[in-house]
Formats: sequence, C-alpha cells, structure tokens
Amino acid sequence: MKNQVFRQGDVLVKRTRKQPSTVAKRVTDRGRTILAYGEVTGHCHEIVTPTVPGTDDVPAQELFEEPDGTRLLVLRHDGELRHDEHGTIALGKGTYEIVRQREYSPEAIRNVAD
Repeated sequence: MKNQVFRQGDVLVKRTRKQPSTVAKRVTDRGRTILAYGEVTGHCHEIVTPTVPGTDDVPAQELFEEPDGTRLLVLRHDGELRHDEHGTIALGKGTYEIVRQREYSPEAIRNVAD
C-alpha cells in the first residue's frame, strides 16, 4: 500500500489499513459526509463521490467514529475532498483516518480554526 497523506486546511487525511470496528458509529450529516466544519467561515470539508449505476444499496462512502474518537472514512469508489476555500483533493478508494489538526496556545491545546 502506498503511504498517502493529504492535508486540506485543518483536516489531515491519511490512508490506513485499519477498518471500522463493529462498535464504531456511522457519522452522517443529513446524508452528507462532512469531515469538519470551518469555525471561522462556516464552510465544510466534504467527501463527494460520483453516482455509480447499480450500487444504490451500498454507500459509496461512509464515515465512522470509534469509541476512542478515531475517525475512519471508507471510500468504495474514488472520490474528492472539497472545500470552498481550498483546492479539491482526489482520493482513491480505500480507508482513510481523519485527523483534525491541533495547535498549542498558552491557554490550551485546541483544534486549528479554518
């Protein structure tokens, strides 16, 4: 497996061999796969996949969250990571771990505001 890591604003996407566990919860936002919302602009980092004929019963992408907070994105078809203020990133089918970038300040360690 080729090691692939992508970054879009405050979201890091890295290919992994991990698979969601049986206790992982599926995360969806009104049928959309949103990896993160921007705190500053309100835009979102969204996964978009093309419609593939004959695959209506199998989701093209699913986002899972493990009990420990690990988030895994499963793409059954090639897709794109889109955001209104960043360039689109093409993602091949496979599993990806989603990590929110964090930063240190004297007050606290916090998520990066995008």
